Amino acid sequence: MKFRHELRYDASPADVFEMLADPAFREASCAAQDVISAEVHLERDGNGYSLTIDQLQKTDDLPSFARTFAGDSTRAIQREEWEDTTGGTLHIDTPGKPSHATGTITLRAEGSATIEIVELELKVKVPLIGGKLEKLMAEQVATGMDAEHGVGVAWLAGDR
Repeated sequence: MKFRHELRYDASPADVFEMLADPAFREASCAAQDVISAEVHLERDGNGYSLTIDQLQKTDDLPSFARTFAGDSTRAIQREEWEDTTGGTLHIDTPGKPSHATGTITLRAEGSATIEIVELELKVKVPLIGGKLEKLMAEQVATGMDAEHGVGVAWLAGDR
């Protein structure tokens, strides 16, 4: 399933990049998503960075058919590789589950603002309900991105 989600920040792409490359911002974003636990590892490399967020997520808000598949909680490992300030790759793996997402993140200037564009290919390899689970996964990813956006707007305004 193709997934695309856009977020707007009233800041320059360089400022948005620096925010995204700050481990404290990523930890605050995880807290806003009400995860059970999250380990954030970020390593700067030249003009870019490598990020891994290993998180344990609650599933109590999922429909029962999805909880049967996911369990009481689910682990998601998010990996981002940014070569520079304009964008990078994104991979989300769910160990022990037949699902993953892979794609790109792009920061695009729009006047004095920045548009963050996430494009993913979501795959859930489960007979009969895979498509339904992919749609649910897309909703969960969008909800997480929207929570991160809320933290980001406050962060860029100096409210940390």
